[in-house]
Amino acid sequence: MNNTTELVLNHHGAVYHLNLKPGQVAETIFLVGDPARAKIIADFFDEIEFQTSNREINTFTGTYKGKRLSVLSTGMGTDNIEIVVKELDAVFNIDFETKKPKEEITSLNLIRIGTSGALQDDIPVVDSYVVSEFAIGLDGLAYFYEDGPFVMEREMTASFINQMDWDKDFPKPYAIKSSDQLLEKMGFGLRKGITLTAPGFYAPQGRKLRLPLKDDTIIDRAQKFKYGSNQVTNFEMECSALYSLSAMLGHEALTVCNIIANRVNGSFSPDYHASMNKLIQLMLDRVLDV
Repeated sequence: MNNTTELVLNHHGAVYHLNLKPGQVAETIFLVGDPARAKIIADFFDEIEFQTSNREINTFTGTYKGKRLSVLSTGMGTDNIEIVVKELDAVFNIDFETKKPKEEITSLNLIRIGTSGALQDDIPVVDSYVVSEFAIGLDGLAYFYEDGPFVMEREMTASFINQMDWDKDFPKPYAIKSSDQLLEKMGFGLRKGITLTAPGFYAPQGRKLRLPLKDDTIIDRAQKFKYGSNQVTNFEMECSALYSLSAMLGHEALTVCNIIANRVNGSFSPDYHASMNKLIQLMLDRVLDV
């Protein structure tokens, strides 16, 4: 590791983008895209012991019913997720003085609460939550890491590429599974499925404004994709990076999304903020057993 440019610390000695030092963040962390949502979750805490902000990243650490938790906003996209997960790992598992990995590695619980668009007609948009048992990344991030291919679901990846007749000019997809532990403790009773992680909000998710699309059939074909009993349930922009990096680094990760739109039947939630608050409360109560 190049000590000056690979793990970058700011002038306070905190990790560069997150502005965090060891001890300032809990081992169980909620991740949200929207910076304002971090404060919404923190308002559920019984007390706040620490908070900081840098760019779009807001962090709060406190306790909820006796459990120490953190919530951190990531911004949107797999690129932001890479920064957040790698720097969170560094806070726990790299010695800031020597810039070398610690001998004893701390495993984190990373639970993403997001919003998403459904890709199956029978998924409602009111008080509707989907757990990402699997993610299929359309972003290509995992292939930049040596261990990426070893944490992927290789057969599901190949099946997706074949069934979708995937365009060779697009980034190569990869499938990755959630944490079994968090899936059992946080996801029970909720709909589970395969989440497609797109590298953008418009063209990669089949939205067309003024620019024509290279492929305007992605939603139709993804809706029909099946792997065993699993089917694609929703689109979002972060899950595959969270799962793949967590698997490589030894962390537990799970994404739960509030469905605010259905891309198949065109419905949209009139008040997804109320639905989101219900999901936050549910996840906070369930995380007590993690």
